[in-house]
Amino acid sequence: MNSPLENVLRRNQLNFRSVVDFNVAIDKLVRMDFTSGNKELTPELIADTGLFSAYVNQTLAAANARYGIGGYAENRMLYNRSPHFNLAGSTVSSPGGDLEVALPPSRSIHLGIDIWGAAGTKVFVPIGGTVHSFAYNDHFGDYGATIILQHQLETIVFHTLYGHLGLADLANIREGKYISRGELLGHFGEPSENGDWPPHLHFQVIADMRVAKGDYPGVCSINEKEKYLNNCPDPDLILNMIGKI
Repeated sequence: MNSPLENVLRRNQLNFRSVVDFNVAIDKLVRMDFTSGNKELTPELIADTGLFSAYVNQTLAAANARYGIGGYAENRMLYNRSPHFNLAGSTVSSPGGDLEVALPPSRSIHLGIDIWGAAGTKVFVPIGGTVHSFAYNDHFGDYGATIILQHQLETIVFHTLYGHLGLADLANIREGKYISRGELLGHFGEPSENGDWPPHLHFQVIADMRVAKGDYPGVCSINEKEKYLNNCPDPDLILNMIGKI
C-alpha cells in the first residue's frame, strides 16, 4: 500500500520541474549499475576516484547519454571504498581482550537516486520550499556540500535532499529561505568538494527528518532497509526520469 506521501507525489507528478536540464526529445539517459552484478567494477576502480570518474564518463560516452541515472534501493558494492559506511562482519576486541564485539553491519542499500554527469551541471528546485538545513559533510565518501529543503504539498510535509553539490552553493544560503519552483539551487560538485566522488547529484525524498539537520543517511544496512525505505520513497515520483531511459 502506498504511503500518504507517495500518493500526494503521484497526484502532483506533472507539476514538478526537472531537477536537471533534460530534454527527452534530444537527451539520452543510461542506467548505471553499481551492484556486485556489474563485473566491470573492480575494487581498484572503485577505490580510485580518478579511475571511477573515467569509468562513469566512458559509460556515458558509450551510450551517447547526457546523464547516467539509477540506484534507488540498490544493494551497492561502492561503499567498500570508505570507512564512512562501516565494516561488515568485522569485530573488535573488548578492552580485556576476552570478548569479540561485532561492529554494526555495513551500509549498502542506496536510499536516493543518483544523476551522474558533468561537474558544474545545474540543479534546480522541483517544487517550492524552504531551506530546512545545509552542511558541508566533508568526509571521504560523504555528501560533501549538502542542502535539504522542506516542502508542503496538500497537507503533507516532506523533505528533499541534494548531496554532492559545489561548496560555493552554500555561500549565500540560510535556513528558512524560500526557494521557488524552478529556481537554481546548486551545481554538481567536483570530487574535491563532493565527498571525493565522480560528479553527480544524490537526490533523496525524506518524509521525516526527525532531529537530523544538514545530513540524513543516504545509505542504510540491509537490516534496516524496510524502515529507511518507508521513510524515503522512490525519488522518481518527483524526478520522473527512470521511465525515459
